Amino acid sequence: MTETTIAVTGGAVGVRRRGGDGPALVLVHYWGGSARTWDAVVERLPADRDVVRFDQRGWSSSRGLPGPYGLDRLAGDVIDIAQGLDRYVLVGHSMGGKVSQLAAARRPSGLAGVVLVAPAPPRPPATVTAEYQGFLAHAYDSPEAVEQSLDQVLTATPLDPAVREAVVRDSMAADAAAYREWPLHGIAADVTDAAGAIDVPVLVLAGEHDRVEPPQVLRDHLLPWIPHARLDVIPGVGHLLPLEAPGAVAAALEGFAADLAR
Repeated sequence: MTETTIAVTGGAVGVRRRGGDGPALVLVHYWGGSARTWDAVVERLPADRDVVRFDQRGWSSSRGLPGPYGLDRLAGDVIDIAQGLDRYVLVGHSMGGKVSQLAAARRPSGLAGVVLVAPAPPRPPATVTAEYQGFLAHAYDSPEAVEQSLDQVLTATPLDPAVREAVVRDSMAADAAAYREWPLHGIAADVTDAAGAIDVPVLVLAGEHDRVEPPQVLRDHLLPWIPHARLDVIPGVGHLLPLEAPGAVAAALEGFAADLAR
């Protein structure tokens, strides 16, 4: 594993890379996550698979990067981080899935495919109301609130206590403006025009019991805008697929990358 910094607008992002065979997997975490959200997935990938991880602007080690923290800026950061890769796959989870859709729509050089893991769809469903956004904006206000979100909304299977503790720490490790940007603005943004411009293979992974982005929501609010995407449902899990089902996610990523390589 190598660690380096890559220049982005207003500063630099620390990037962890495990070099190997391409296409590289560029992993983009969810609202409340960090690069380490993907640890268990990376551990289950073949040792020779090229993998890139980083903390998004405003979160964890990237907390000091200046705003704005909107989707367009986050998508630009992803493209900056991936620009030195010959061939890569964007892998975005939840908020990171919406960021990845915007980045892929710009058709950057080297992009070979996209995997959207329990992604926020390009067209927000009717459940994303002002009342819901206000509720969501307080989901990580305290460790106790994060614990409640994990139990009542985010997961359908118990997490290992050490993983659960790490999730709580990550959820609290955000710049205040970055923390608010997603629930108050990003989640409600309609990016269907961008989604329709994606011209590479797309795999969508959904959790069977996901209460944030249920499989039917993705069928109704994502597939019409990315009609060439394939939707696979992982049984028995909720929204935090990289933590609840890392083996299944790793197998799906490796299969997708291997198909592209062939």
